[in-house]
Amino acid sequence: MSGPSEQAAGAPSAPPAPPVARDVFGAALPDAERYVARLASDGVTRGLIGPREVPRLWERHVLNSAAVAEAVPDGARVVDVGSGAGLPGIPLALARPDLSLALVEPMARRVEFLEEVVAELGTGWRVVRGRAEERSVVTAVGPVDVVTARAVAALPRLVGWCRGLLRPGARLVALVGARAVEELPAMLPQLTAAGMRDVHARAVGAGLGDAATTVVVMTRGTR
Repeated sequence: MSGPSEQAAGAPSAPPAPPVARDVFGAALPDAERYVARLASDGVTRGLIGPREVPRLWERHVLNSAAVAEAVPDGARVVDVGSGAGLPGIPLALARPDLSLALVEPMARRVEFLEEVVAELGTGWRVVRGRAEERSVVTAVGPVDVVTARAVAALPRLVGWCRGLLRPGARLVALVGARAVEELPAMLPQLTAAGMRDVHARAVGAGLGDAATTVVVMTRGTR
């Protein structure tokens, strides 16, 4: 396994951490830097991150994901579904060491990458191969407080996939684009029919400049 400072041939160099990253990650900043270095090297060569994304890994991907922390309760058990390269789960957990984290991903090459990152960072995070809706994944992950997702699917479909993970009272926090926020009112009947309540968009990361983003937050009701 290559070290974090070893760039793959032809891969762009990892960008330096912006000053605000120290405020976000604190003592975990070196781990965040190692993660960014791996995204810029192995993440590119394995097709998890586009080469054009490398210069903006911090703002568009890592700090943007860490901003989700504002919508996650203290000490929560978090599962990141469709985790891909580990976004938003890994930055979120680095920024919030009080959280426990499971990363769920169906594709073998992505699972391999996630397992390498988890081993390199020496965390107790779990990587589970499979889809959120599979019974085996629900069993392996166990009870969770928060489900996170980043650009995985339209919200009604995402809720359907994650229903087995979302016990009553559990929260879904989805990183979405501006279009999904605009369409949220039209989706409310479907989301409510699926048993979700307190559905709302929330701005997060206001102090992070270009990394500020919006999440849609909802809670599974008792039915």
